[in-house]
Amino acid sequence: VQAEALHRQCWEVRKKTLGEDHPETLRSLNNMANALSSQGNNVQAEALYQQCWEVQKKTLGEDHPETLRSLNNMANALSS
Repeated sequence: VQAEALHRQCWEVRKKTLGEDHPETLRSLNNMANALSSQGNNVQAEALYQQCWEVQKKTLGEDHPETLRSLNNMANALSS
């Protein structure tokens, strides 16, 4: 629970300072989803992975490694 809160705090600061579409902001969102998934909150994690993936497709492209990582993480959350 503490890890998720810290990732959320980092994500909020990065959103304010870097913008919602910045790769580092999206990395924080993905990390928060990872923490939720580790806690067994796969429904919440899947929603965050989806959000991250949608933005990454637009900003980085569908074939970018970070975009594919989010897609893979989303698939893992759905299969759990």
